[in-house]
Amino acid sequence: ALIPGMSLFDLSDEVAVVIGGTGVLGGSLGEGLAASGARVVIAGRNAARGAERVDAITKAGGKAVFREVNASSRGSLEKLQADVKDTFGLPTILVNAAGGNDASVTVTPENPFEQISVEAWAANFDLNLIGGTLLPCQVFGPGMVSEKRGSIINIASVSAHLPLSRVVAYSAAKAAVLNLTQFLAREWAPFNVRVNSLTPGFFPAEQNRRLLFNADGSPTARAASILSHTPMARFGSAEELVGAAVFLASSKAASFVTGIDLRVDGGFLSQTI
Repeated sequence: ALIPGMSLFDLSDEVAVVIGGTGVLGGSLGEGLAASGARVVIAGRNAARGAERVDAITKAGGKAVFREVNASSRGSLEKLQADVKDTFGLPTILVNAAGGNDASVTVTPENPFEQISVEAWAANFDLNLIGGTLLPCQVFGPGMVSEKRGSIINIASVSAHLPLSRVVAYSAAKAAVLNLTQFLAREWAPFNVRVNSLTPGFFPAEQNRRLLFNADGSPTARAASILSHTPMARFGSAEELVGAAVFLASSKAASFVTGIDLRVDGGFLSQTI
């Protein structure tokens, strides 16, 4: 039973690793977890952006460090896990926020579907499924299982539910992330390790900005189409993902929640005609 006055969303006993925490969405999630009391490791490739996030967290009174990692390398992830354990203790929250689309697998008149190489497909799957989700779960999951405690949050996409035009490989990889999330939720539930996914709608970030805005800052035709299909008629801001992530991370608020996909999409997936 909860102690009277105890917050359902208090993460002060948690150690969170945010892989892809140097990105816009991952970084915002890291700040949100820290604001709820978690000790946070911002992990990624860009040391400058990582330092900015850590600085923002510490200035706000939180605890955070940056650690460089290559999520596609098991060795790099194992080194990260050992480092986190020495720095803050055994990780109890894992956020897999690394990923993105690439021009090489984006369907265009100059790059039709049938000409996209298998190598480009494989690279995108490595980014979003293998390195973005599978390997981190393989490396960090067993420690949580052994301690019978943990929450893993995989970042999916609206395109995992309804494949969007042009981003064919990304959509397929994110659909696989949903399936893997459900598999692990079932496998690790007996060990009190919860595995869920978080699906953002359209949040302007590095990987999609060029598709949403022209050079002068005006919305592209694709952006206008997205907004017309979003009942709330606007893009999301990174901070609007935080509440959902803190909920899924909390062993108190979400103690019986595993295997779900929590959508923060302004109604995008509810819209038909």
